[in-house]
Amino acid sequence: MPLQLIQRDAGVVLHVKVVPGSSRDRIVGPYGDGLKITVTKPPEGGAANKAVVTLLAEALGLPARNIQILRGQTGPRKDVFIRGITADALAQRLMK
Repeated sequence: MPLQLIQRDAGVVLHVKVVPGSSRDRIVGPYGDGLKITVTKPPEGGAANKAVVTLLAEALGLPARNIQILRGQTGPRKDVFIRGITADALAQRLMK
């Protein structure tokens, strides 16, 4: 199933599945209609969420302030809003 990218006026919404407490931070690849991301940080205190934002910002070449978790702050499945990018540009950067 291809990535489901939802274009909004100022950016794109991306579905992610996060696996905290992993051996390394990385974007694993497609997972259902979103991305699977692993981070070394634990889920306590929002540490894993911060690691996801940092990882996506670095991978996309965007400032971390452009990335916001909209839904799923306490669960593994999240909707992430990425400001300042189009769906096409996001897909190209993620598929490098």
